[in-house]
Amino acid sequence: MKVMVETSARHVHVSEADLKALFGADAKLTVKKELSQPGQYASNEKVEVIGPKGSLVMSILGPTRPETQVEVALTDARKLGIAAPIRESGDLDGTPGCTLKGPAGEVVIEKGVIAAKRHIHFNVEEAAAAGVEDKQIVSVKVGKEGERSVIFGDVVVRVSPKYAAAMHIDTDESNAAALGGTVEGEIVK
Repeated sequence: MKVMVETSARHVHVSEADLKALFGADAKLTVKKELSQPGQYASNEKVEVIGPKGSLVMSILGPTRPETQVEVALTDARKLGIAAPIRESGDLDGTPGCTLKGPAGEVVIEKGVIAAKRHIHFNVEEAAAAGVEDKQIVSVKVGKEGERSVIFGDVVVRVSPKYAAAMHIDTDESNAAALGGTVEGEIVK
């Protein structure tokens, strides 16, 4: 089964309350670019993410979420000085926090910095066609033979009617396989 593999660069998801604290009481996220997942987008708004050793400016992905989280590659985490655990998006208990700085203020989050576990989004029909189930762990081969092809193990399958088929890896993983942009991968289980 073939699947589109996208590189997900460092980004922030913010709650409505944190958006207002960072950008002002009337703040709304504005769409810069639609993403592959239905209803998801990169916004024009950016924040500075501040850790004990450094800071990085990151885009905010919309829409707002119930809880603020910061997704980084492990290289980014080292620059920030934060020991980001590898987790599924939204699994934030026991994770480190950081400071977010926007044009209208700062927010200190007590938890929420993660390196996102590599994953594949499928809607229900796509998952059935691929013969996979929600939370199943698979392997996916990417890259060109004879160059830097890689088999990514420990890829979690995430199934929801809201999703569209796409695998997400971070920039460290993409660079390790010398991938240029969106590529095709093959589930090899």
